[in-house]
Amino acid sequence: QVQLEEFGGGLVQAGGSLRLSCSASGASGNVARMGWYRQSPGKQKELVAWFGDGGTPLYKDSVKGRFTISRDNAKNTIYLEINSLKSEDTGVYLCAATYYGSNYWGKGTLVTVSS
Repeated sequence: QVQLEEFGGGLVQAGGSLRLSCSASGASGNVARMGWYRQSPGKQKELVAWFGDGGTPLYKDSVKGRFTISRDNAKNTIYLEINSLKSEDTGVYLCAATYYGSNYWGKGTLVTVSS
């Protein structure tokens, strides 16, 4: 069983920046397939940043240029840096991972952007 725990959410002013982190525990090796979803009020959950084949960072078109996903393999931790925050970035950010064919989710961390 892999457990995912997110950190770093909070209340931020529009235009500000935030760094989220997600740590994976319980895995015997590197958890390669990890990414970030966002659940905004009244909207469906959407994949915003993830690692593709070979570890290539990939992004939803609408966040390109403002979101940066990175990882520390030694710690089985991924990060999401969000710059130039907008009100539409408000939501719960959930970490997701696939490990040996099973999907895992964190509980999420709330990001609230005030205008």
